[in-house]
Amino acid sequence: MNKIKQWVDQFDARIDELSNKTWMKYFRITTSVVRNLLLLFALIIALGIVFVGSIGAGYFASLVKEEPLVSKQEMVSTVHNYEETSKLYFAGNQYLGKMRTDLERTEITLNKVSPDLINAVIATEDENFENHDGIVPKAVLRGLFQDISNSDSQTGGSTLTQQLIKNQILTNEVSYERKAKELLLAKRLEKFMTKDEILEAYLNVIPYGRNSTGTNIAGVETAAEGIFNVKAKDLNLAQAAYIAGIPQSPYAYTPYTQSGALKDNKQLKIGINRMKTVLYRMHETDKITTKQYKKALKYNIKKDFREREPRATEKYPYVTTEIEKRATEEMAKILAKKDGIDTNRLDEEARLREKYEILADRELRTKGYKIYSTVDKKMYDAMNNVKTNFSSYGTTLSTQTTDKETGETKTVEAPVQVGAMAIENATGKIKSFIGGRDYDLENLNHATSSKRQPGSTIKPLLVYGPAIEKGIISAGSALPDVEVTSHGWSTAKPLENYGGATPKGIVSARYALKNSLNLPAVRLYGLNFANKPMNYLDKLGFEYITETDRTTYSAALGGLQVGSTVEENTNAFATFANGGKYVDAYMITKIVDKDGKTIYKHKSKSKKVFSQATSYIINDMLRDVLDSGTGKKANGTLKFNADFAAKTGTTQNYNDVWFMGYNKDISLGVWLGYDMPKTLDYGSGYYGKPSERVNRLWGQLMNSIYDTNPDLATANGDYFSRPSDVVTRSTCSIQGYSCSSDLVNANLSLNTYSPTSILQPFGGNPEALNGPKKESEETNTTGTNDTTGTNGTTDTNGTTSSGTTNSTGTTQTDNGF
Repeated sequence: MNKIKQWVDQFDARIDELSNKTWMKYFRITTSVVRNLLLLFALIIALGIVFVGSIGAGYFASLVKEEPLVSKQEMVSTVHNYEETSKLYFAGNQYLGKMRTDLERTEITLNKVSPDLINAVIATEDENFENHDGIVPKAVLRGLFQDISNSDSQTGGSTLTQQLIKNQILTNEVSYERKAKELLLAKRLEKFMTKDEILEAYLNVIPYGRNSTGTNIAGVETAAEGIFNVKAKDLNLAQAAYIAGIPQSPYAYTPYTQSGALKDNKQLKIGINRMKTVLYRMHETDKITTKQYKKALKYNIKKDFREREPRATEKYPYVTTEIEKRATEEMAKILAKKDGIDTNRLDEEARLREKYEILADRELRTKGYKIYSTVDKKMYDAMNNVKTNFSSYGTTLSTQTTDKETGETKTVEAPVQVGAMAIENATGKIKSFIGGRDYDLENLNHATSSKRQPGSTIKPLLVYGPAIEKGIISAGSALPDVEVTSHGWSTAKPLENYGGATPKGIVSARYALKNSLNLPAVRLYGLNFANKPMNYLDKLGFEYITETDRTTYSAALGGLQVGSTVEENTNAFATFANGGKYVDAYMITKIVDKDGKTIYKHKSKSKKVFSQATSYIINDMLRDVLDSGTGKKANGTLKFNADFAAKTGTTQNYNDVWFMGYNKDISLGVWLGYDMPKTLDYGSGYYGKPSERVNRLWGQLMNSIYDTNPDLATANGDYFSRPSDVVTRSTCSIQGYSCSSDLVNANLSLNTYSPTSILQPFGGNPEALNGPKKESEETNTTGTNDTTGTNGTTDTNGTTSSGTTNSTGTTQTDNGF
């Protein structure tokens, strides 16, 4: 203890000795000055910082002063307001594809994302995500310095929260104002949303380049499926790292070109190198072990890339566009109803309809709906395979077209087009259809949108059905097969049967319909004209009937000004199969929003058009078309037996040919023709007559339906049921002429006509009812499947008119087939 005290005394003595030295005095003065200068400099720096900070704060405030103060609800809603692509489905919930859109996105929740992907995103984009409050000041200052100094090295300083703000609330504009708003809003958002909520929104929002169809994509679920064909929850470490690296430069790192093809190895290496960078960051931040890191680096990621796949619009273009069109129509009604607008106005006001269809289209393409249809994929594929392989359409013509932009004239192919429609009778479900030969060549849907004159297929719907319903005729009633030379026709250009065949005088209704005779059809239409039979087409869903159509007799032969679609015509024939009840055909079964709520569900409704008795009598008469009439070749093509009824039709010069056939459960309508109406008779020596071609095609298509759904094709073996009020009895239609026995409606008293009145309103010599004078007369034949005539010849090729013009200027266009 004494030694320590002695040492301290000696030290003090030494200090005193030094303090008396001259140089020590100068040292103390110098250190005092330096200390004061340092304090002064520190004060200046502090004041500078405060000054600069004040200026910066003031500048920051000026940048964000006009930014409105949004509520929590509004801000969170805006962050979650991202587009999600709607999905389309075949019947039976079978996935078809996504709606056509510029950007595909599928929303996902955080618990369905691979932990590796979450770790990869955080390690790469925002390693302090769990700790910061929306911004990282150090990173902000670093970015500011790099920008001011115009540094070549630009390290991203945006947190995940800032990136979310930029994508959902602000824009990609490069400016200090946008950046200031981004910082402010990022801090606010952190107070309104949890970290998990922010991360989930980020993973749904960020762009990820393209998928294997070449479509732009956003969100990790869409990226996982579009690049690797797996769910986001099933990504392995290497796949997760690859996806996490894409957002820095989406179109550089995506493995796909605009067409959906894989990039070459040199371009793929850019994305793979980025993946390795992500793995390195994960290792550096202890998200993965060294063993996992090394294993992932060796992983062959290229083998996991999906091969190019066609979009739904490429593989099923007609189905996709038709479902989109019909879903848009239904959504337009939903949106209009929400706005308190009577949906009937959409049918009446074109501008209003256009407005809501635009809104509906936008709604469907961006809000993640699921749209379910009636189209049976197997049946659709089978029918369209028949379409592709059918070799007897006819001659492919060529036409000259002029490009509107370049003015260049070029030659394009103009093949015979086809439209077909298969409808389930009882429900109205459109089970399948054929939209055309080649969508790329012509995207018009010839089954649902193309309107053509229906030819003789109109006769059961407009002529015979309404006349039987009114008790004017029944199946065995005698009809005049007598030349017409008035009401638009003349002695010089009379209405004739096909090929100018000699009128027979009197034939039965059954015979006339089976062989599609024109003269009896027009004369019968005239007898019923005062009852306005065109109203039946209104009830049967024909939408394009004009006022001229209602006043002309040529309508009885299919000479409508606008015409009808294959869907309308097929749907109308299904009414006979339904016992006279019309059920409107439909394709959209339901629309479900992304929360699982069904916002639209189709409800089939039926309305009575014909009685069961009339329907059965027509069905029985049309059975003969397949047995011994103009549909014999179709019947011979079938590889199975079923109770079918059918009607064929052609228009003038064979510009169109039709075949409408149905059983108790399904109706199939087929049309052939050129887009620009021209005769189908080209190449008949090679392909066969147009009427024969459509017969064969109908038979082959019905066989394809049988292959996919034999119960539907055969109606489970059921036959058309004969109602109790349909009986077989003798009918005497024309006074002084023999009677015939056939099916009649027991509840009706059939009209009886004198030889003069039966020829009205067209007139004619009653002697003509006796048939050609040079032919030996034949008496009427009694039976349910034949008719009365003045000669026993059956013209199975049908009949036609001369194509003259009626009194209102409408050209009669039926060939009588």
